[in-house]
Amino acid sequence: MQAEPKKSQAEPGPESRAESKAGSLVGEEYEVEVGPVAHGGHCIARTSEGQVLFVRHTLPGERVVARVTEGEEGARFLRADAVEILDASKDRIEAPCPFAGPGRCGGCDWQHAKPGAQRRLKGEVVAEQLERLAGLTPEEAGWDGTVMPAEGDKLPAGQVPSWRTRVQYAVDADGRAGLRRHRSHEVEPVDHCLIAADGVSELGIEQREWPGMSTVEAIAATGSQDRQVILTPRPGARLPLVELDRPVSVMRVGESQGRAGAGGVHRVHGRPFVRERADGRTYRVGSGGFWQVHPKSADTLVTAVMQGLLPRKGDMALDLYCGVGLFAGALADRVGDQGAVLGIESGKRAVEDARHNLAGFDRVRVEQGKVESVLPGTGISEVDLVVLDPPRAGAGRKTVQHLTTLGARRIAYVACDPAALARDLAYFRDGGYRVRTLRAFDLFPMTHHVECVAILEPAGKGS
Repeated sequence: MQAEPKKSQAEPGPESRAESKAGSLVGEEYEVEVGPVAHGGHCIARTSEGQVLFVRHTLPGERVVARVTEGEEGARFLRADAVEILDASKDRIEAPCPFAGPGRCGGCDWQHAKPGAQRRLKGEVVAEQLERLAGLTPEEAGWDGTVMPAEGDKLPAGQVPSWRTRVQYAVDADGRAGLRRHRSHEVEPVDHCLIAADGVSELGIEQREWPGMSTVEAIAATGSQDRQVILTPRPGARLPLVELDRPVSVMRVGESQGRAGAGGVHRVHGRPFVRERADGRTYRVGSGGFWQVHPKSADTLVTAVMQGLLPRKGDMALDLYCGVGLFAGALADRVGDQGAVLGIESGKRAVEDARHNLAGFDRVRVEQGKVESVLPGTGISEVDLVVLDPPRAGAGRKTVQHLTTLGARRIAYVACDPAALARDLAYFRDGGYRVRTLRAFDLFPMTHHVECVAILEPAGKGS
């Protein structure tokens, strides 16, 4: 049963709000029945007037008091936090993290849900996005609907896997390290992030002050003891003397024309890279370069991609958005001396690292530039296999249309966003490709993020 809005005791009433911002509903409270989960770490509810609420810190089926955090009268939807739980879901637990909850740290979305429930919610989001944006049921996508935990992450309720090997701490005006609040630049100081990997926590970033810094990023490599800290100073600030609890290399984000972060990353001391390990190979990853943040992610995804593609000796393969060469290296190992691999990556430093990492393969080439610009210019008209691991926005119609003309017998699409994946799968369908299998992995526990691997093949091919 939906009630009339309740006046918040913590916020000004409608009269004073109208004086400061006409029509704002921020601070208004509604008693609502919570509906299904939605993409983004929240659930859907409606006010008694029918206005949509995207509510965080709740679960489907609960009855809660939701306090509006963003939105105004007549808006298409409002954002809100569940500030009081009236009828709790059986999947609810007390959040293990003391910094989780309304108005607190925005790093996690599902601290209040049992681990199995988190994976079910993520599966529901993937299924909804596939249906709404690609017109695919799980069965049509060759997916059993499950989201698999990474090895070692299947823990009892109340226990949190320490998985995040790269954490960017924000620094408040007092020099305290913390994490951003949800959809905010405000900093929630923390003394320990539960999802931070042990190699990050042991550096002691949260236990010291960082005067003059805007952010402090901590990296703990997987498969080596390499530790790195990347400091972003506020404009005009000097670097502090970095004395941490473990040996660590230090990098600084430079300034350009007064804009912090625009001048590249410069070595202060130590190696300008960390060494990561996956699929039996060591990869150099330069400062700020992309590498999967869960220690099991790289191996999990390489295995899923190679099992789906089944590379053969002599194959010609593409690795698009190749980063430092993770999938290109795996492909090169499997296609052999008679095969060939072309990687394309836009980041200059990532390309340098990829060329270093793949230098032992004579028939691997890495080109720098945007995929949609470089790929048509290569003159390649036919390939056997394609891997693409695009950024969160997806590959887009133009790139997908080009790929469907190359005749690949299989394409592996690695996606960190189910909405972008579903949109691109629809483009692939228009180009004559169907989804053979889809697998989903919970490589970001406690957050709403989920990683998927879709294997596509020409639609005319038999099952």
